[in-house]
Amino acid sequence: MNKQIKKINLNHSFIFFLFCNIFSVIALKITYFTISPLICLLLILSIGVSHGSLDNLKGRKLFQIFKIDNFFIFYLSYILISLIVIILWIIIPSVSLIIFLIIASHHFGKEDTQFLIIEKSYYNHLLFFLKGSLIIFAPMYFHFDETVSLFKLLLIENEFFYKFLSFVETNKILLYCIILSTLSSILLFAKNFELKKFTIFFDYFSILIINYYFSPLLAFTIYFCFLHSVRHSISLMFELDKNQLSNGLKIFIKKALPLTILSAIFCFIALYLLNNTYDFDNSILKIIFIGLASLTFPHILLEYLIEKNEK
Repeated sequence: MNKQIKKINLNHSFIFFLFCNIFSVIALKITYFTISPLICLLLILSIGVSHGSLDNLKGRKLFQIFKIDNFFIFYLSYILISLIVIILWIIIPSVSLIIFLIIASHHFGKEDTQFLIIEKSYYNHLLFFLKGSLIIFAPMYFHFDETVSLFKLLLIENEFFYKFLSFVETNKILLYCIILSTLSSILLFAKNFELKKFTIFFDYFSILIINYYFSPLLAFTIYFCFLHSVRHSISLMFELDKNQLSNGLKIFIKKALPLTILSAIFCFIALYLLNNTYDFDNSILKIIFIGLASLTFPHILLEYLIEKNEK
């Protein structure tokens, strides 16, 4: 089954790489190419969020391991963690952003690559973190001012934070960070070489292409929805039906739909409330990034607890 997943992910990475190139060429031909933040939000709320919409099933697995019968505790804990993240973001936004970016870097690198790496070690986790950090550093390197403007819209008002970013950009530290991320991809590729590991380089160049040609928001949306989320969803489909991927897809859609719709409803309620204080696009950006942070923390914690306790 692992060989089949590797093959499917290699094909998916190649198709995504072609898509990024074709989409970039089309964008170059259009003088004023823009995509509304609302379109990005809709993509994230459907394709993006759905890859975490089976967390309730994973929660049941975890509760079985811990022998806890009251499953209401899971939903309560998940919602509480999400609310705590939002509250902390409001109180200490710059610290919350930095922690989120660090955790997200490791999460992206690990989830996008771990199907290729069987061995579990701290060294591999470091490589996962460095590989995933490309998602953070590429938009900052290619569109520094636009990325800083995005941070400001996420309630980050810490002057020291922006002085530090300016120092990083002025001294070309971002370039060194990208080089480190590049080296991590090479090292992951070189370990136990096999042809299917070209997935790593297809992903690497795709991320650079979309961040070079598109705004940070659009580049992130393309990556998050069509690479990260699709890849994670493929692994979930295999878990649901190890023998037939098409049937796994049907089961996945059926099981993911309720929580995906529920998440979308909460997001639109929040959007309505925020729109009373901020302009529409500003409100959408807060929903996308602060909302994703609030869902990412419990999602990653759940993945970690299952991985540590599953026999």
